[in-house]
Amino acid sequence: MKTFDVQSIEIDRPVKAVFDYVANPTNLPNWTNAFKSADHEKAELVTPAGAVPIALKTVAQPDAGTVDWFMTFPDGGAGTAYSRATANGEGKAIYSFVLMAPPVALEALEGALGEQMAILAKELQELKAVLEG
Repeated sequence: MKTFDVQSIEIDRPVKAVFDYVANPTNLPNWTNAFKSADHEKAELVTPAGAVPIALKTVAQPDAGTVDWFMTFPDGGAGTAYSRATANGEGKAIYSFVLMAPPVALEALEGALGEQMAILAKELQELKAVLEG
């Protein structure tokens, strides 16, 4: 059973601009469907049942180009997401994202991950549009 997915997109912006934008958690609502709001300590996730408050820790490593998120849900469950901005020649970047399966029951895992993979593909297109806009 697959428990992760890796997707990437080329963005016609310098790698530092991509990294700086993604590393700022307040930008998450601008390019993701999952976040209603976010800052350096907390966020509100959008769910079918409404917004859910979570703890959010963003770990950004400029020298490596990595931005990782650690989320803690009200029920104590945890989720993670990992990403990296990589230079791709002059003024271009590749942004890659490792999507981990959400913390759901095993029987729902494949469906949940499959749905999130499709959502991530759209979110990466949105990130590209925001940064290149």
